[in-house]
Amino acid sequence: MARAGETKLDGVVLVEPQVHGDERGFFVETYSKDAWAELGVEAEFVQHNHSRSSKGTLRGLHFQTSPGQAKLLRCARGAILDVAVDLRKDSPTYGQWEGHVLDDERHHQLFVPIGFAHGFVVLSEVADVAYLVSSVYDPATEAGIAWDDPEVGVDWQVEEPLLSARDKTAPRLSEIADSLPW
Repeated sequence: MARAGETKLDGVVLVEPQVHGDERGFFVETYSKDAWAELGVEAEFVQHNHSRSSKGTLRGLHFQTSPGQAKLLRCARGAILDVAVDLRKDSPTYGQWEGHVLDDERHHQLFVPIGFAHGFVVLSEVADVAYLVSSVYDPATEAGIAWDDPEVGVDWQVEEPLLSARDKTAPRLSEIADSLPW
């Protein structure tokens, strides 16, 4: 049975599934609608994604504006620092972030609800990240904020991350705050 770990932002859920292992390897249940709902993960997932990245790659901070996109993430290979930033203007934790190491040993997962930006940085030589999302990707509603926005202040634990052109030019949260739908 899975349990919920400690989080600081309302709506973000750290899922700690039970791992059954022996000398042959392990078995872990990576998703159970009913069990995860008991832990606060309540979303209808419509798409499953998988990315592979090399050490130091930083992807984020991304979000979808309409209809929004909840994510349930896990690191199937390697280790990442997974980060969520609260973008809900009426939230007492607006603009705050939290991060959790997800890896292929503990198999923890992070649920990031609608109204949050999400990103991760690869801590291992390579990482495979698998995640369920609540809406199909739509390039017309994709958005992001600067990974290094000083007002958010994420500690990515890397000095010089590998970034996409999009992530290098993302705006600060303060520059897009008035256009956020939450």
